[in-house]
Amino acid sequence: MGRFEGRTALVTGASRGIGAATAIALARRGAHIIATVRETTGLDELESGIRAVGSTLRLVRLEMTDPIGIAKLATAVKENHGRLDVLVGNAGVAGGPPVTLDEVEPKVWQESLDVNLTANWHLIRCFDALLRKSDAGRVLFVSSGSAARTAAKRGPYSISKAALEALARTYANETVGSNVRVNLFNPGPIRTRMRAYVAPTEDPMTLDTPEQCAEKLVELCLPSYNETGKLYDYFAKGYLEFRKPSVIVGPTG
Repeated sequence: MGRFEGRTALVTGASRGIGAATAIALARRGAHIIATVRETTGLDELESGIRAVGSTLRLVRLEMTDPIGIAKLATAVKENHGRLDVLVGNAGVAGGPPVTLDEVEPKVWQESLDVNLTANWHLIRCFDALLRKSDAGRVLFVSSGSAARTAAKRGPYSISKAALEALARTYANETVGSNVRVNLFNPGPIRTRMRAYVAPTEDPMTLDTPEQCAEKLVELCLPSYNETGKLYDYFAKGYLEFRKPSVIVGPTG
């Protein structure tokens, strides 16, 4: 059940929910886990889950709005491992309360872009060279159906996730011809704290768990998974679209 033995995986936003479940699922298959968290307390489930499957974990306290911290982490990974095999960009924020665009607080707008979009650009900027040193670098960014639905009063979240998808596809194009594969994963409604925040009247027991979702997510990180530029929708159980990456020079309108 291995397939990740000897490989190093970085999972952001791993303190709970999909991030924690993904870290444990990767560890179960043999990966050494580097997990970024905002606080290093209250992580018993993550730590015990990694120990229970016999793998190793390095917890890194990191605010995703801290580009210097991301760069320092990349330096540490280079010094300790020489490469990065798997990057799961999972950390995200819900984008504040449901209000119209003219009512969004500037600090909420900025945090949504900083965490959901810009932090992932910093991950690319800092870890690209290490991913290219892997014989099968795999990058997976966690998006949302909100990127396409653009529902009223969810502007900061929808807009930041739509931009994230453009970022991922751009990176997929830029890594064509290398050993790096870049894809997107839309989990849909999952039994998480963020889902409870945005859908407070929903019965959580009708939703799949983060652990169920993580099993599919991890498949897209396998060294044998060679597609790139894809968006997988977990709720729909399939790929929403597939645009074959190509090198495009200049604006296309």
